[in-house]
Amino acid sequence: MAHTRYPGGFTVKRRSALLMILIAYASFVGLGVLAGLLGVAWPSIRDTFGLRLDSIGVLFTATTAGSLIAAFASGTVVGRVGSGRFLFFSTVLAVVGLAGYALAPAWWVMVGCGLLTGAAEGAIDAGLNAYFAANHNARLMNWLHAAFGLGATGGPVLMTALLTAGKSWRWGFVTVGVAQVLVALGMVLTLDRWQPTVPESSSRARETPLARPEPATATLMLPLVWLSVVLFFFVAGTETSAGQWAYSLFTEGRGVNTATAGLWVSVYWVAIAGGRIVYGMTGDRLGLNRLLRISMLIMIAGAVLLWWNPSNLLSFVGLALIGFGLAPVFPLLQLVTPTRVGQTHAANAIGFQTAVAYLGLGFLPGLAGVLAERWGLALVGPFLVCCSVAMFVLHEIVVRRAGEAV
Repeated sequence: MAHTRYPGGFTVKRRSALLMILIAYASFVGLGVLAGLLGVAWPSIRDTFGLRLDSIGVLFTATTAGSLIAAFASGTVVGRVGSGRFLFFSTVLAVVGLAGYALAPAWWVMVGCGLLTGAAEGAIDAGLNAYFAANHNARLMNWLHAAFGLGATGGPVLMTALLTAGKSWRWGFVTVGVAQVLVALGMVLTLDRWQPTVPESSSRARETPLARPEPATATLMLPLVWLSVVLFFFVAGTETSAGQWAYSLFTEGRGVNTATAGLWVSVYWVAIAGGRIVYGMTGDRLGLNRLLRISMLIMIAGAVLLWWNPSNLLSFVGLALIGFGLAPVFPLLQLVTPTRVGQTHAANAIGFQTAVAYLGLGFLPGLAGVLAERWGLALVGPFLVCCSVAMFVLHEIVVRRAGEAV
């Protein structure tokens, strides 16, 4: 069977590679749908269990804790059991958690299942990012994350359709759970194909496995890893802060009507998903560092425009530019990790980066809220500018520290 070569010297059979790519994309679509379901389902969940409005914070804490633990430990576990088994059991864990959501007789059961689904999300996120960074190029990595964005866009649509049809919110989680069963089946059928390999020489068909990964403690000794995880903290936190606070800024801070504000927040998320598709088609031609630099500058320009607010329309365009600029940053930074820290440290580093990204998701939007409460929603604009500039500066430091061409 014909072979195809991907950057980094890896070879895989074309049909096997295509099958695994499709399985990975389906997995990320499922993660995105799950992320998009909860916001629409929450009022119904609250009525079912008789909860307070802020009880969702307990569930978020559980899912975040699970994601952090799983992502942080992913490199070590992959080194012991292999990528295929790690991804398969993580998907099974997601199925168990989703079944728990659908069947939960009490709120505390749902919170416990949140810990399981969070762990599954963090593990799958880190595991597939590590696999794609080792085996594939910028196009396929961007499209992997675009798949998540498409799922996150479709999640609210799915839950809204079910509730409008008079169905229970539980059926939304059943639907995602069934889809994850199919993903798990695909993974078990390709179990031994997920471990990346390198050829002994270009003229020989026989392949040898990669060198054994370094222990997590050794990876944590690398200063470049610490710089990278701080960078990921800002990337994830800035993305969520813009999406979470733009609506309040427009409606409460600038008097924009709710329908228009909601439309442009949706445009922001579509710009991220669509941008990943666009960058996926063009990214390999520009070079990764150049593309990352251009993307971050677009994001800074959008944040400045949102802060400046010469008109509502230009402010909306600024928000869309933030989304479009952010689109390729997370996937491309994961993609270059093996080159920057070395293949034997890559799985650990990607796990650490993913874990700290979850911290950023929670901390930076919260910090923006504290600052807005004290000094007003107008502070959202300069906050996003500061976060965007911090990302750009940190990335330039990482590039120079890694000894890469600037």
